[in-house]
Amino acid sequence: MSPRASRAATGRAGRLRLRRGLATALRGADLLERKLRLLLDREHTARRAAEEAHRAWDEALADADTWLLRGVLLGGERALARAAPVDRVRVDIRWAALMGVRHPAAVECAAPVRSPAEPTPSNTALAHAETAYRAAVRAAAELAAHQAAADLLAAEAERTRRRVRALRRHWIPRLQAELGAVELALEAAEHEEAVRRRWAAGRTGR
Repeated sequence: MSPRASRAATGRAGRLRLRRGLATALRGADLLERKLRLLLDREHTARRAAEEAHRAWDEALADADTWLLRGVLLGGERALARAAPVDRVRVDIRWAALMGVRHPAAVECAAPVRSPAEPTPSNTALAHAETAYRAAVRAAAELAAHQAAADLLAAEAERTRRRVRALRRHWIPRLQAELGAVELALEAAEHEEAVRRRWAAGRTGR
């Protein structure tokens, strides 16, 4: 095999590799863009849920503070101390995954259970305050979960966006340029080979 034939074979193999690489890069960019859209959509949902939880938290906290003040005015601070249950609120986070991103998906709050030996709130205002504070705790937990989910999804979306940008602006154009150069070189080599064959055939015909 002549050096020129060897180069032609290498060129064709290189063209095949570049075509495969370009197809893979284009497919990867499409998949990453789909992932990016899903991440941004879920992040937007988490942001809205966080805003709603924040409003619920503000409202419940203000309501609870109002009832607490009324309860203390009616029964004094000793009534408040006696009404508080010993147990604490239990908060459990359920996690989910989207496109490989693990994030909080739901919150479960278990209110403290008052034992039969523990005193109950001495007046209605303190009972209302207890209920409102439980709602505020739940809203705060949901706010934290939604906010954390949004932040985790946003961080992954930014990483995905950078990968898409690298593919679309750098890697794919470079592969396209290299493939174009290889194809031009192969066309030139094939044209040269065709001219040489015609020239050889003409000499043989004589």
